[in-house]
Amino acid sequence: MKSATKILIIDDHPSIIEGYKSIFYTKYSPEELLIAIALNCESAFLTLTKHQHEFDLILLDLELPPFPQEKLFSGEDLAMLIRKQNKQTKIIILTSHTEAFVLYNISKKINPEGILVKSDFKPDELLHAMQLVLEENYYYSATVKNAIKEVAVRNDALDSYDRRIILLLSKGIKTKNMPEHMGITLSAIDKRKAQIKVFFDIQKGNDEDILREAKKRGLV
Repeated sequence: MKSATKILIIDDHPSIIEGYKSIFYTKYSPEELLIAIALNCESAFLTLTKHQHEFDLILLDLELPPFPQEKLFSGEDLAMLIRKQNKQTKIIILTSHTEAFVLYNISKKINPEGILVKSDFKPDELLHAMQLVLEENYYYSATVKNAIKEVAVRNDALDSYDRRIILLLSKGIKTKNMPEHMGITLSAIDKRKAQIKVFFDIQKGNDEDILREAKKRGLV
């Protein structure tokens, strides 16, 4: 029997949490999804400390009441803690922020598997995002992708390292061997590849898809 998917929802609005739960239960039964909740940084910290390796997916708001004793002042700080505790746990950021620079920084600093803006996603999109993320894919909503592209174009987001990754892929170099050619860690390379996919608007794809988009844009 397949084990239940364990989800933690962190948001300071109980009504929003209930809304998410209602959406999930339109597709999944309570036996298929085990959902825990936290309303602030303190309760999230206590839950994560007690069950740090148990959650498959965490839905996280950025604006949360802080927990200064543990230097947790926002959802961003919690995301960094989650990444430190368990790299296997997937993170979807659900935020009210629509500012391009804020969304761009979230993608760069946290590198969550998903980002959606609360004001513009529908129930089906949340379910779709959850499914993709649990299947080891990334999902950024249209607003988020457009924001990232807007800032990326202004800041030449594909820097020398990103372009080097694309060049190595075009030469048939496997990702696992790239640290020998670049002087950065495999983890750093994987994160950069994820961001390249977001920039190229690739939801599901492999190295061939990256190369295909890079060729369309004249990068290789």
